Amino acid sequence: MATVSPMTSQVVLGTCHHDCPDSCGWVVTVEEGRAVKMRGNPEHPYSRGELCPKVNRFLERVYHPERVLHPLIRIGSKGSGEFRRATWDEAVELVASRIRSIVDEHGGEAIVPWGDAGTQGLLQMSLLDRHFFARLGASRQVDSLCGAGAGAGLAATYGDGRSADPMDVRFADLVILWGTNTRLTNRHLWPFVQEARAGGAKVVVVDPIRTITAGSADWFIQPLPGTDVALMLAVMHVLIRDDLIDHDYVQSHSLGFERLAERVAEWAPERAGEVCGLDPAEIESLAAAYGSTPRSFIRTLIGAEHHENGAMFFRALACLPVLTGAWRHRGGGLSRSVGIWSEMPVDPELFEVDQHTRGVSMNRLGSALTSEEMGIHALFVWNGNPVVSAPNAAAIRRGLSRDDLFTVVSEQFITDTARYADVVFPATTQIEQVDVVQSWGHLYLGWNQPAIEPLGEAVPNSELWRRLARAMGFDDPVFALDDEALLARSLPKVDFDELRSRGFLRLDLPEVLLPYANGGFATVDGKAHLYSERLAASGRDPLPGYIPSLEGPGGQLSERYPLVLLTPKTHTRFLNSSYSQHHADRERGPYFEIDPTDAEARGIGDGEEVRVFNDRGELTLPARISDRLRPGLAAIPWGWWGEEANANVLTNDVASDWGGAVAFYDTLVEAAPAV
Repeated sequence: MATVSPMTSQVVLGTCHHDCPDSCGWVVTVEEGRAVKMRGNPEHPYSRGELCPKVNRFLERVYHPERVLHPLIRIGSKGSGEFRRATWDEAVELVASRIRSIVDEHGGEAIVPWGDAGTQGLLQMSLLDRHFFARLGASRQVDSLCGAGAGAGLAATYGDGRSADPMDVRFADLVILWGTNTRLTNRHLWPFVQEARAGGAKVVVVDPIRTITAGSADWFIQPLPGTDVALMLAVMHVLIRDDLIDHDYVQSHSLGFERLAERVAEWAPERAGEVCGLDPAEIESLAAAYGSTPRSFIRTLIGAEHHENGAMFFRALACLPVLTGAWRHRGGGLSRSVGIWSEMPVDPELFEVDQHTRGVSMNRLGSALTSEEMGIHALFVWNGNPVVSAPNAAAIRRGLSRDDLFTVVSEQFITDTARYADVVFPATTQIEQVDVVQSWGHLYLGWNQPAIEPLGEAVPNSELWRRLARAMGFDDPVFALDDEALLARSLPKVDFDELRSRGFLRLDLPEVLLPYANGGFATVDGKAHLYSERLAASGRDPLPGYIPSLEGPGGQLSERYPLVLLTPKTHTRFLNSSYSQHHADRERGPYFEIDPTDAEARGIGDGEEVRVFNDRGELTLPARISDRLRPGLAAIPWGWWGEEANANVLTNDVASDWGGAVAFYDTLVEAAPAV
């Protein structure tokens, strides 16, 4: 591990590690070994010296009195959060002993890893853990809480998930922010959107909720949740009907136009308007604006994939810039995650581990832990808090409460999940560990230099896996490599001297990134597949198509539970489930947000306690009557700790169509005044 300079006062460059597209550069001031100030790195070309409200207070997290700084062993009942302090040797030996017994009695697949993106970075997110669990013969973690469905949808049209440089939005003449609350969840992109607007661009927001981004747009379109594909099909209908197509681009760089035209002929704006709850004239206007503006830039993120047919959203959306030839232009095309570009400099040798054990979905942890047939007897959790961040949280709690389940958690605080652990290991924060952060929201690698020595006995994830590997007797050479050596092996062509000195380094890509200006799609023939033979061969619809969700507007459970529940990020001071215990008093939540019409029909008054329920669970929350929504739609802000505040008690854990993401936003509930 990199050591911290003993200098009395110093300034250290780092990069934010949170699961956020912005991956901001920061500067930490250290005096006599203590971090005293953190600010944005003003030299960073994307974040430009600004940090978000939560990370502005990051040092409070580092030095918080409730932080876990020593290994802990449970002494109370599961879920009580009662632990005693232990030595590292004692805790590691307890884990090793229990794991040996479980492997001997039940086999390696009885052990399940659950790691997420609470700390993003080449080392600390997931590297040595892969080797550790492979040696155990453990079950494999599969699927993804987010990202996989979106990637699969884009790949169905483009062959892979490559998309435009988000910063190129500033060259657009029309910006469509589709299903993304940019000002809140991608705040450092907003100035680039504003640059486009200053140049004359119109900004359109398509979202089921009137977010703060929608409130700042020139034009807000509010379809019913989960109906976006119907809207896209109608836009394509108008583009083809009114000959707003770049025929040269379509003929040269795509396949299946004629079949797509037949499909969308069925989707006149009148039909889509009925499905989406929109005026057909608004659909006509959107299509006309898009088709008549060559430099049209569509920006989306991952929220829209959280429907049962979420991958189809991205499959259909990817067809739009192909039809208009927007990919020819800087400031045109489609931008989602650029994580695939960030993976390109990485040597995969250390990350590709040969493992053929069964897969266990991280999205259905509750179902897995409560199933006798799965036979899970040990769970490792790091970089995440599944009780809060995964769906069907009540089932997860039931599973974690099992006396025969041995649970190991690496954490900085006693989270809702850590309260159920048998052993908790103390994890370092980002300013105490070395890493390289690969952004999925811009084209810069970020260096993270440790600013201070680890507090207490905390260690990075990488060191945890080394210690556990030694205790298990694993002598694989990879466990002997320190963090600096692992980084050097992982990024053999990166100039580390420049990366360290600047704190960031642009990926080795053209300054003007036009990935599909001349075709070059990642399909077998290099063309965009408007009609996909690969999908047809797998039994899926080869064309973009709209399928209503079972648990969505008009779904099969709507008679019992008529309200569609969204669980958006509406707060600014904590991200996902991080910081909620620190900034909760500043967020004034959680709450149940409901449209005035629905509130009146149920006798619900603003500020009154409301019982929100479905077959998975229930919450009692204060009502907030709001005009941000529309009738039939409700919302609970997501990320709060505590069983009484956790929106995921209610959420759907059904996997989305292709990519293994979760249909959080296809959740139906009912609400009534609390008795």
